[in-house]
Order: sequence, then structure tokens, then C-alpha cells
Amino acid sequence: MSDRVYIREVGMRDGLQSIAEILPTEMKIAWLDAEYAAGVREIEVSSFVPPKLLPQLADAEAVIRHALSLPGLNVSALIPNSRGAERGMVLGVPEMNYVLSVSNGHNLSNVRRSTEDSIEDFRRVVQLCHAGDKPAKINCGLATAFGCTIEGDVDEDRVRRIANEVAEAGADGILLADTVGYGNPAAIGRIFRKVIADVAPLPVGAHFHDTRGLGLANVLAAFDAGCTQFDASLGGLGGCPYAPGATGNIVLEDTAFMFESMGRDTGIDLDKLEKVREIVRAALPGVALHGAIAKAGLPRNFHPMAKAA
Repeated sequence: MSDRVYIREVGMRDGLQSIAEILPTEMKIAWLDAEYAAGVREIEVSSFVPPKLLPQLADAEAVIRHALSLPGLNVSALIPNSRGAERGMVLGVPEMNYVLSVSNGHNLSNVRRSTEDSIEDFRRVVQLCHAGDKPAKINCGLATAFGCTIEGDVDEDRVRRIANEVAEAGADGILLADTVGYGNPAAIGRIFRKVIADVAPLPVGAHFHDTRGLGLANVLAAFDAGCTQFDASLGGLGGCPYAPGATGNIVLEDTAFMFESMGRDTGIDLDKLEKVREIVRAALPGVALHGAIAKAGLPRNFHPMAKAA
């Protein structure tokens, strides 16, 4: 198992997209700066979706420009299509994340086209992102890879086939997402092992929701299978607005604590991360923030890797 684990904050995109109250741009930047100060070096900052669909993310360009000014921060953005990729390329976003659903029903509900049509679109997006003087990395997230509230079970062989297709299309990384929290540790471990072996040496990351309380158990199952890249959100914010039953993401603080207590370095200072919660709580007083560490605090015998180093 790896000594280093990479945890990407997705709350600024996946967390905020499901919240009706608009968080002002200056507060998003304050959140961003505070997480950077806490050692978070992987952040999905926003999404290039039409503002009329997600007014919360209408300030994507302004927030991303600020993020790009922070040295050593791996800035990424979600893109729904080639138009989103074009916006990202103009800004110089170094890494973009395209998402399609393994479940055809969810893909139709989410982006109004079939999964196969999305795979074809992804091929065009890869060509766009890899062209020019400053090519960008383009990852492909496979949503509903462990189950779907629209279709129910998702065939594991279909997950593998689609992962191989997007790898062959030129993906720089693949993300397996338990969008609605249907995954369990046995299935998570089994599918991650197969997909990691199939697409090696491409990195395979994880995006889990804690819908039924199995979030961290699924993280550990994926880690044991060889995954070292995980999405999480501050206070567990999040939930896909186009996936019935989807709840918040796994909690960033709890995920970092679990790995640090196991002797795996995340680079994140948990004490400073608590201050980030205070910023978000004050800015969004009507929004619930979750997390066991926030409630119980750190144990007296906790020795964070970042400070030990």
C-alpha cells in the first residue's frame, strides 16, 4: 500500500451545486485560500456549465483565475461537453474532469443523451484538450459505477468495458463514482482491482457518497485494491441534483484523519481544516455540515504525518 494518499476537495463544485443559496465569489475565494493554507493541494474548483442551469457556479472563471495563482495547487474543473473544455482551455486550466454515467438511464437524465453518445463526445474532448501549445489533462469520471436509482444494478462488465473505452480514447485518468451510494466494500474492492489492472498504468481515482454510511469503508476497500486518489468535500457537502437519492460526499476531514491515523501522508493539517469549516459555516448558516471529527475532535494519541515529517 502507498505511503501517500491524494485527497481532492470537490465541495466547491459538487458541494455547492446542490445548494440554492448563492455563495458570493469572495467567500469562495476565502474558502479556497483557507484550504490551501491547510495543505490541501488538489481542488476541483468549479464547473463550466451554463449559468442558467447552475447559477451557483456562474463565477467559475473568477474563482479559477484566483486558484491558478496559488503555487503548487492542482486546479481542476468539471466539464460537461466540448464547450466546457474550450472555456477551460482559454483560462489555462491544467486538468479537466469529464463525467458520463455507466447507467444509460442516468446519463439520459443528466445530460439528455445516451452513454455511447457521451463516449463519442469524450473522444472529441480528448482531442481538444490534448491539442495546442498548452495541452490539458483530461480525466473521465464514470458515474453510477456501482448502482443507479433509475436502473438499479449496474453490470460490472459494463463498467470495465466503458473504462477500457475511455482509456483507449486517451483519458489521462479514470474516476469510478458511487454517485448514489449503492456501493459496498466487497463490490468496491472487486471492481477497482479489475479496472486498475485493465487500464494500468492510468491512475484510477474514487468518488464516493456516504448515502448509507459506507463511505469510509468503501474508501478503505478501494485503497486496499490500489487506489490512492479520492474525492471528498468539506463537511460532506454535496449530492448530484440529477440523481434521485444522492446525498453528500464523504467528509474531507474524516477521510484525511483516517489515512493520517493509518500512517498515510495526505499533506493536510486537520487543525487548520477546522478553521475552513468555520468560514463555510458562517457563509452558509442554513446548510448542515457533517463529520465525526468535527463532533468528537482529534484523539490525544493522534500523530499527523505532515507534522511528523
